Amino acid sequence: MTIGEQKRAFVIVGHGAPAKDTPPEKVRRLRALEGERRRTNAHAMLAEEVALDDEVRRWPRTDTNDPYRAGIERLAERVRNYAKSVRVEIAYNEFCAPSLPECVAELVRDGCEEIVLVATMMTPGGVHSEVEIPEIASELREAYPNTRIVYAWPFDLDTIARVLVDQASSFVSK
Repeated sequence: MTIGEQKRAFVIVGHGAPAKDTPPEKVRRLRALEGERRRTNAHAMLAEEVALDDEVRRWPRTDTNDPYRAGIERLAERVRNYAKSVRVEIAYNEFCAPSLPECVAELVRDGCEEIVLVATMMTPGGVHSEVEIPEIASELREAYPNTRIVYAWPFDLDTIARVLVDQASSFVSK
């Protein structure tokens, strides 16, 4: 993990999804509380939202009840293969643990001096990638002034276009 004298980490930030067996009424209520908070421009979650958010995020996960999380974990393993000297962790924007603040707090406790946040959301226009994650990153920079926290976004659209063309080309008959 050490590069020179500096410890670095990449955090893959996925959207997150409720586990398939999370009671739907809990997810509906959580979304309703979040929607009300956004409509009123309140920043802090009320106690009921905090409790539901924690319960939904920490719902027991398996590859079957949360295939999204399983996919992000497989992606992280591949990233680890390419970034051998950098610690690679996963965080989620919503519905799944750990949250981005939880993940960064652990990395700071472990002595990471530079943390690069990389969202799986690649295109412009999304509230998560353009608003929420930058706000959280700003709060984390304030909370950990001795740690360099970088949000590696937006993605270069030409790079993303090349990846998409390469992927599509691999399915084209030759």
